[in-house]
Amino acid sequence: MRLPPHILVVNGIKVRRPVFLVGAPHSGTDLLARALKRAPGFHLTTGRACVAHVVYAFARRPSIGRTSGAVRVLRDALAESWQVLNGSCGLCSDACREAGGVTSTGPCVATGEVTRFGDASPDLLYSVPVLLRAFPDARFVQLIRDGRDVTADMLDDPACLAWFKPVMFPIDTEFPNAFLGVNRDEHRDRWKTMPVAGKSALRWRSAVRLNATLRQELPEDQLITVRYEDLALRPAQEAARLSEFLDTRVPKVALYGPAPRVGGWRARLRAEDAELVEKVARQELTRLGYLTS
Repeated sequence: MRLPPHILVVNGIKVRRPVFLVGAPHSGTDLLARALKRAPGFHLTTGRACVAHVVYAFARRPSIGRTSGAVRVLRDALAESWQVLNGSCGLCSDACREAGGVTSTGPCVATGEVTRFGDASPDLLYSVPVLLRAFPDARFVQLIRDGRDVTADMLDDPACLAWFKPVMFPIDTEFPNAFLGVNRDEHRDRWKTMPVAGKSALRWRSAVRLNATLRQELPEDQLITVRYEDLALRPAQEAARLSEFLDTRVPKVALYGPAPRVGGWRARLRAEDAELVEKVARQELTRLGYLTS
């Protein structure tokens, strides 16, 4: 007999249709998180340590995500992250506090106002299969951005660069590894000597491929694709489209905040780095219309 689906309850509120923002680093999840944190009834978190530890464990060893206990572990981590308690915001990342305009330790929301939950933690993309098993009714917003702009931002982000140190991936790291963008163990040594621009391109390429797989597997009422360029250049239209998909009012004013310029890679990437990114990710850049030749 098939067991009924698990219903998660946080602060007395049933978690229904949670929303997860996924994409490569610096693809715009932080920009959209800022808007959703201010949407009526939404309690969205990003970067809480309890979630990050689980996400990166799955990223390093993808087989963990296929075990029977993975769903419970991730669900419990999100439940902890979504708890609304005195001092809750003091445990949140700076990015989460900034997105919500929080100036104290919180809480940033009142339990009586919360009707929907969500998370936009970095690299949540690599846990999507587990999220789907944990929350079959989840809604996903995948963010796509020009890989050259992504690389330019990654090269200026110490947190991203830290993952490129060989010591961060011990001998038991599994391959193929979507987080690194490395398909086979024998490519490990080649990856170690690759310039960081190339490693960034590999991560973007892998994330784009994962997003493409999601697009094929999930129905239209469960997944929406948003381009960073549209979010930055046409925020009102994208806010309306997201509002319809999520069945809530996504405040467009939150999308008008400071954000990296579209096409900024032309001034920020060295010529050799831009050439390397285009070489590594040419197929994906072309398919998405970012590269025409």
